[in-house]
Parts: sequence; structure tokens; C-alpha cells
Amino acid sequence: MCYAGKGAVQGTVAASILVWAVAWAAEPPQPTGTLYEMEVMGVAADPASGSPVVYLRGLQDKRELSMFIGPLEANGIILPLQRIQPPRPYTHDLLLEVIHRLQGKVKRVVITGLRDNTYFATLILDAQGKEIALDSRPSDAIALALRENAPILASEGAFARIPRAGRPEGEKP
Repeated sequence: MCYAGKGAVQGTVAASILVWAVAWAAEPPQPTGTLYEMEVMGVAADPASGSPVVYLRGLQDKRELSMFIGPLEANGIILPLQRIQPPRPYTHDLLLEVIHRLQGKVKRVVITGLRDNTYFATLILDAQGKEIALDSRPSDAIALALRENAPILASEGAFARIPRAGRPEGEKP
């Protein structure tokens, strides 16, 4: 049996993290083409895996996006959808409070595209009249937009995914 010392294991883990970070550090997809305003239809468990999925639909053209998210992220989206005010602030509530205290607000969210089966988004803040764009996970950006009543937009590149076999195209979640 081969045993690697603590330093060797830490070095291997650090190298793995660095390789992963460099791969994801590439520029996230930029919005391409027309932007479509979306509405959040809900969050539900995927029938095949049981994992939470957030469903969005275009207001104008009714095209749909569905994204797998984690259970904590699902909760962050469900609370404002159901207008539930938790007794203590969740992470999204805390972040929104920080943004407000710094005299900013969530202006809009843009789901910019899809790369390697992962969606990307940009959170656009208005900070004292200056627009600030932040790379964000779509689920976090959606949770903040719902709390702020900010528009959620999707670029043409976000619709590049092949429809899932489990749900006929156009069927409502």
C-alpha cells in the first residue's frame, strides 16, 4: 500500500483546485442576440433524479428554460415566490440588505448562456447611478431578482440547450 504524506495530499488537492479554477476562470458567456424577459414559473423536483429544477418562461415568446439547482438554492427561490418572510435573514436576504445599505439595488439579471451544461448569469446592480455587472450563478441571481422585483432576462445563447426527453416541448412544468 502506498501512502502519501499530508503535504503531498494537500499539494495534489491544491493543484486539482487550481486546474478546476483556471478552467472556469475563462470568460463566462456574454449575452448574444436579443434579450427575452422571463418569469419564474416555479421550482419542482425533477422526476428522474429528484433534484430541484427552476422553470422559467419567456413573457413574449413563451420559450422555456429549466435549470437544475441545489436544494438550498431552490429554497432561496421558493421563499420570495411564496412571499414567505423567514424569521431570520437567509443569505440572499442578507446580501440584498448589504446592497441596499450601500445605496444600491438589483437592476436586472441576465442569463447569458450555457457552457458545458452549466448556465451562466450576470447580476446587474445600480450602485448610486453606476451600473455594475457581476458574474453570478443563475439561481443566486434569480433569488435576488425575485426579492427586488427586478427583471430576469435570458439571451439567445441561454436557449441553446437541446430539450430534455422527459418533458415534451411546450408542456408546462
